[in-house]
Amino acid sequence: MIAARHPDKDPSQAYLPDFCAAGTLFIVVLVTALVAIVLALASHDSQHPFLIELSKTSFFVLWNALLGTLVMCQLRPYLEKTGPTRAFVIGFAVLEAVCLIVAESAWQLTRIFGQSAIISSSHSYFILHTFAISSIVIALAMRYLYISSEWRRSIVLEAQSRISALQALIRPHFLFNSMNTIASLTRTDPARAEEAVEDLSDLLRANLGGSSNRSSLKQEFETAAIYQRIEKLRLGDRLNVKWDISELPMRARIPSLTIQPLLENAIYHGIELLPDGGEVVVKGTRHDRYLEISVSNPVAVGETRDAGGNKMAMSNIRQRFELAYGSSDAVKIDDAGDNFTVTLRFPPDEGPE
Repeated sequence: MIAARHPDKDPSQAYLPDFCAAGTLFIVVLVTALVAIVLALASHDSQHPFLIELSKTSFFVLWNALLGTLVMCQLRPYLEKTGPTRAFVIGFAVLEAVCLIVAESAWQLTRIFGQSAIISSSHSYFILHTFAISSIVIALAMRYLYISSEWRRSIVLEAQSRISALQALIRPHFLFNSMNTIASLTRTDPARAEEAVEDLSDLLRANLGGSSNRSSLKQEFETAAIYQRIEKLRLGDRLNVKWDISELPMRARIPSLTIQPLLENAIYHGIELLPDGGEVVVKGTRHDRYLEISVSNPVAVGETRDAGGNKMAMSNIRQRFELAYGSSDAVKIDDAGDNFTVTLRFPPDEGPE
């Protein structure tokens, strides 16, 4: 029985950046320094040396930025659950509150310790001045984050649409070949044709009935094994498939409908053209940071089919792996010598059982 699919986590739901990450903190400090320089230049005159103004402004702005980043780091998991609009509105309010708290604390400390030269403005002017500047800076920053999140969301949705379209191109190709096999068996062996219909029903349930763009290796190998049984009914002893996949974690996830088309191509463009048939070898290995699956088949010297279908399937698989993993070398083809080998390389992203 084919295992049930699990829905993929939608990466487009990350509305806010990871404020706990070192990279985000570096950007915050860098932008803070630039804002401090701009503010120091704006307030610089002959009575206030630039370096002194820059040091006071940098210290004040840096405290605001670091405390705001710390608070957003802690609140981000909760804000993500509220949706994009509320997340940014609440985030804006929280950051504004942090700035006002820091401003009030700074003014009170200078009053208590008598260092009025540090903040020479009146209490109301200093608070209002901080509120106005922080509102503009935070609004611009939150607007940038919102546009960035929408851009990221559109990229993910476009990738998902392309994956669905590519799957729609592969599935009829597989379905037509399977129906031709069953049609030929109904005239020669009705009992085996019935078995093939049951296998095809399992394949349709597993592949056409699911909406997930990724599936586990276990599901992929089960689907390919069912397809092998259908082809075995037609080719008999001419077809042998060696499965060397014990090293692979069966929960690892890859783009759906990947292994079966590779097996189909190996049989259609390799085994069927050999008078005595041959053996398809499916081998899986596990490395430190990636998994590798190769599908190899012997080729008939001087015998070729129209490569259009093969190129379409390989192009679809290559595009889906590039979309999924962002690597142009995730799919490699070696057609030198007497064997045709397709190798998939991808990270061991393991999902739930």
